[in-house]
Amino acid sequence: MMVIVVENAPPRLRGRLAIWLLEVRAGVYVGVYGRKVREMIWDNVVAGISDDLHDGNAVICWQDNSEMGFSFETVGTNRRIPAEFDGVRLVSFLAEQATKAI
Repeated sequence: MMVIVVENAPPRLRGRLAIWLLEVRAGVYVGVYGRKVREMIWDNVVAGISDDLHDGNAVICWQDNSEMGFSFETVGTNRRIPAEFDGVRLVSFLAEQATKAI
């Protein structure tokens, strides 16, 4: 299973995600795909977020054979950034003014 959450995403990206995944809440997409399809969908998300001026961001989370049982990636500017501590990926928060400066 995988979950993608987008914020300030352009409508064309949201429409494309709705083709492959079920939108259970505004900006929250859920589906069950293998690695190759998941990577193809995420590549589309990265391209959609990077190409637009909406200042959007996204995160993908999927089931994995790791200590936590899942992995995740992010794209775009957000206060929450991935950080690795002792081999475990966690989420770190940026200061409010640092987010605005990025």
